[in-house]
Amino acid sequence: MGFIVERLRANVVYAAALIATVLSGGALASGSKVNQMDMSPGVTSAGQAIYDLHSAILWICVAIGVVVFGVMFYSIIYHRKSRGHKASNFHESTTVEIAWTVVPFLILIGMAVPATSTLIHIYDTEDAEMDILITGYQWKWKYEYLNDNGENVSFFSNLRTPQDEIYNTEEKGEHYLLEVDEPVVIPVDTKVRFLVTANDVIHSWWVPELAVKRDAIPGFVNETWTKAEEIGIYRGQCAELCGKDHGFMPVVVNVVSKEDYAAWLEKKQAEAAEIKALMAQTFTMDELVARGKNVYQGYCAACHGMNGEGGLGNAIAGSAIATGDLTKHLDIGVNGVPGTAMQAFGGQMNDVDMAAVITYQRNAFGNNMGDMVQPIDVFNHKKG
Repeated sequence: MGFIVERLRANVVYAAALIATVLSGGALASGSKVNQMDMSPGVTSAGQAIYDLHSAILWICVAIGVVVFGVMFYSIIYHRKSRGHKASNFHESTTVEIAWTVVPFLILIGMAVPATSTLIHIYDTEDAEMDILITGYQWKWKYEYLNDNGENVSFFSNLRTPQDEIYNTEEKGEHYLLEVDEPVVIPVDTKVRFLVTANDVIHSWWVPELAVKRDAIPGFVNETWTKAEEIGIYRGQCAELCGKDHGFMPVVVNVVSKEDYAAWLEKKQAEAAEIKALMAQTFTMDELVARGKNVYQGYCAACHGMNGEGGLGNAIAGSAIATGDLTKHLDIGVNGVPGTAMQAFGGQMNDVDMAAVITYQRNAFGNNMGDMVQPIDVFNHKKG
């Protein structure tokens, strides 16, 4: 019996230490510290509501555990047979049956009321001040800012972590696999509605600090929202296993002041106008290859290899497609290959980038075909 008592004491000490650790982790929650045990309240009212609900239910469960196990341990220690106690023998206690029915019912009601209130708050997407359409692709995100005037701003967000870090030839950076070339930018203290869908398979758009997690399902549009109360950069990931590079689909949201957001939006609109102007431009081989190399690394390297050696997709170096008919090569880039992992990139790239990457593929990796594709060629091919 002495051994049992000592083990019980050890377990109580361990439990007390664990609770103390959880409480100390709560003080560090907003910083998302390494080895943090408690959840973070984030920087939104929804996140704080979820955190408060989590904490309240946690302590209700702790209180129930203390009472139940306290009574059990007290009975085991002080009412054991060796002390001369005998078990009571009784039947049909109406009072006890009412008590163990009513008390749990009241506890559940006490938990259900704040939980329901929090859920209503989380799913209330009304009165949003701006809308962003999010589309998941293997393995990147497309963001489209929907404006009433029809002048939408859209762009793709790709992983920016260098391949050298991924393949362990360089030391990993601070934000390894959590950095992108184009972050989402939203203004502070603004209710933003996210319309989440997917182009190919199921993804999930998740940013813990903004209390946002919504599945992206092809053919469906799910709604969620956030209203960040603090300026800063908040990182997340795709939270649904979506294929080979699932772990390479980070989400970065940059919350800025309303003035900085207006300046950013004006800049993106100017860039869109510049792309339209480039559509009518004729580029040199060097210009197309330089631009095409950047596009290839962002869109193609994950499947076809950084050096065109192949991988999940076919090799580009010396391939029959990259060294064959130019029109067929362009058609595969624009429309993809049905029934394979080769996606249709005609809707993912603008015509300038498509012309550049096709030109790059045909003149890099030892292919040296010497031919070029201009943006107007891509435009005409799409028009049929």
